[in-house]
Amino acid sequence: MDQDLEFLFSKITDPNESEAYVFADKLGLKANEEAKDKLLELVKGDNWEISYLACRALSKTIWQDEALDAIFDVIFDRKNKNLQGAFVQILEEYDLSLRFVDIFRVYLFGNFKASTLAKDYLDQVEFEITPRTIRKAEKHWNHYLHNPEDEGSMAIKKAEIEPMLLEMKELFS
Repeated sequence: MDQDLEFLFSKITDPNESEAYVFADKLGLKANEEAKDKLLELVKGDNWEISYLACRALSKTIWQDEALDAIFDVIFDRKNKNLQGAFVQILEEYDLSLRFVDIFRVYLFGNFKASTLAKDYLDQVEFEITPRTIRKAEKHWNHYLHNPEDEGSMAIKKAEIEPMLLEMKELFS
């Protein structure tokens, strides 16, 4: 790896670096295939702050699909339940138009902050919807109905989700 990239990696992994966001952005703009692989490793690492910076760097690259796969893996990993909100927040840097089902799952099963942010994405992003997308969303909705993590929010989600799914189905009938 070239010296510029190594320098930028050292800056985003330095806990005392106050300008780490700036260096993450620069790293994303200069990243090559080798840097992408290292960033993906950092996304899945144990230090959530460095993971977040790696997500930010990846948002500036051409490898957004791979990055989103890694980010959603981190979000859905049970050990990160308390950190989901930060990782859902970084999604604003990405094109989410093909990720309706992933965002929908975060809305259903995420912690309060993650779920709230996911609801905002559901309301604001223009998603590519297909009949298959609707079937997948219904599968997750049925799973949620039979295994709610929070009984208190079920009525609220039911009032929001059922009309949404119905409206999407009507698009294809």
